Amino acid sequence: MKNQLKELILAAAAAAHKNGILPSSEFCEVLLEEPKADSHGDLSTNMAMQMAKTQRMAPRKIAEALIDHLDDTAGIIQRTEIAGPGFINFFIQPSAWHPVLTTIHEQDDQYGRCDLGQGTRIQIEFVSSNPTGPLHVGHGRGGAVGDSTANILRFCGYDVQKEYYINDSGRQIQTLGLSVYLRGREQLGHSVEFPDTCYQGDYIRDLAGELIERDGKELFEKDESEALMVCARYAAGKIIDGMRADLVDFGITFDNWFSEQSLYDAGKVETDIQDFKNKGLIYEKEGAQWFKTSAFGDEKDRVVVRQNGQTTYFASDITYHKDKFARGFEKVIDVWGADHHGYIPRMKAAVEASGYRRDQFDVLLVQLVNLLRDGQPIAMSTRAGKFETLAEVVKEVGRDAARFIFLTRHYDSPLDFDLELAKRKTNDNPVYYVQYVHARIASIRRKAEADGLKLGTVEPSDLSALDTGEDVTLIKALARYPEAVQTAGALMEPHRITYYLTALAKNFHTYYNRHRVLCEDDLELTRARLYLVTAVQKVIRNGLSLLGVSAPERM
Repeated sequence: MKNQLKELILAAAAAAHKNGILPSSEFCEVLLEEPKADSHGDLSTNMAMQMAKTQRMAPRKIAEALIDHLDDTAGIIQRTEIAGPGFINFFIQPSAWHPVLTTIHEQDDQYGRCDLGQGTRIQIEFVSSNPTGPLHVGHGRGGAVGDSTANILRFCGYDVQKEYYINDSGRQIQTLGLSVYLRGREQLGHSVEFPDTCYQGDYIRDLAGELIERDGKELFEKDESEALMVCARYAAGKIIDGMRADLVDFGITFDNWFSEQSLYDAGKVETDIQDFKNKGLIYEKEGAQWFKTSAFGDEKDRVVVRQNGQTTYFASDITYHKDKFARGFEKVIDVWGADHHGYIPRMKAAVEASGYRRDQFDVLLVQLVNLLRDGQPIAMSTRAGKFETLAEVVKEVGRDAARFIFLTRHYDSPLDFDLELAKRKTNDNPVYYVQYVHARIASIRRKAEADGLKLGTVEPSDLSALDTGEDVTLIKALARYPEAVQTAGALMEPHRITYYLTALAKNFHTYYNRHRVLCEDDLELTRARLYLVTAVQKVIRNGLSLLGVSAPERM
C-alpha cells in the first residue's frame, strides 16, 4: 500500500510540475507514516513541507497541487485532507486492503521475505561460552538473539552461517584442568587445598569421578603437568558435548564449531604476529609485545604477547577474525555479553589493521538476564556453582517460552525473566498470548471443516463483506509484517518481530471478541472471515518461525 501510494504521489508531483504549478522538478523522497489517531487517516506524508524551500511555495499550496493531480485510477484512495501546516492525510478504501490477504495466501510461508541482503555472505558468531561449565540463562538470551537474527537475515536475502567459537586454549582451560585434578585427588583420599579461583560446581566433582572410573587413580598420581592436561582436555570435551546437547534442546544448531586451539596448532597466531611486526604494527615495550590499535581508533595500544612470552586472548582473537574474512565472509557479526563493551574498539582496530573496513564487523551486546521466581531474584554465579543453567530453565518452562521471553525486549536492555510467569497459561504470559491466536484459529478452521465449510478458492469480490473498521484494522496489521521483517533485518533487532506478533495478537483478540467468524446464516461472510483469520494464522506462524518458536495447533 505504501509503495502504491508513493508512486501516485510522485506521479502527481511530476504532473503538477508539467502543468507549471510546481516550479521545480526536484522532488524529495516520499515518506509515509501511519497517524496515531484514526481520524487523521490511514497514511500521512509531510512531503509538502519538505519541498517548500525547493519549490519556493507555501506547504499547503504544494499539498493542494499534489492532491489536485492525483490520478487514482485504481481507486485505492477514499478521500484526502490537508492538516496543519501541510500534512496530507490519506483515507484508503477498505476494499483496497483486501489484496493483502490474497498475497498472504499465495506466498504462504514466504510472505514477508525480501532481498535486502542480495546474497551478501554474513557470519554470525554467538554463545561461544568458555567450555568451563554449563550454559546459563545469559548464554540463553545471547543464543536466542543470535539464532533469531540469523533466521531473520536469511529471510531477508543474506547468505548466513552460524558459528560457535570454542575458547579451548589459555588460562581458563588450565584452571578447569586444575579444578578437576584437585577434586579427583580429593575423592581418592588425598588432602588438598582447593583455591577460590577454581571452579566450585558439583559438575567438577562429577567430571573427576568419571576420569577416576576411566583412567583409575594412576592419572592423579602421575606427573602433575601431564595429569592437568588430560583433565583439562577431558573436562572441556565433556562440557562441550553437554553444551551441544543443551543448545539443540533450545532449538539452536550451528553450521560450524571453530576451535581456538586449532589456530595455535596451525601456527596461524604466530604467523600473524610476525606479519604485523613486519608491517610495524606490533612493537616491543617493557618486555611485552604491543599492537598499535591506537593508530586505528582505539584509546591505547594493546598487549598481544605478555612478558612471560604467552599470548593474550586478543592475539588469538585477531587471528580468528582475520580467518573469518579469509573464508569469504563479507560481514562478520559477534554476539557478546554487555560486559565486553570495552573490547569493541580494539577489535574494530584489529579488523581495520588486517585490511578490512570497520563497518564489516558488528557486535550485538546482550544485557544481563535477571532470573526471578514469583518476583524474587535467583542468585547466579558460574564460578561458585550457584546458578540456574539454561538446560534447567528450558526443562522447567519449555523451549518456546524461554526463546520468546528472551526476545521480548531489545537485547541492549536488561531483562527480567520470571520462571513462574513463563509457565502460566494466561494472557500475562507473552508467548501463550501469541501462540493461542494460532491455536484458536486452528480450532475455528477445524470446526468449519467439520461443518462442511472448506476455505477453497476465494475471489477478490468474495472479500467485499470485510468492510468493518475491525476488518480493516486487522488487515492493516497484516500488511505491516513485511516492513517489520525488513526493519528487523536491517537493524539486526529480533525483538521487533516479537513486538509485531504481540500487537497482531492483540488486534486478533479484539476482532474475535467483537465478530463471529463462523456465521451459520451468512455463508459469504463466513468464507471471507475464514480467509482473513487464516491469513492471521499464517503470519503468526511465519513470525514465530523466525524466532525459533513453534506454532501449536492445539493448546
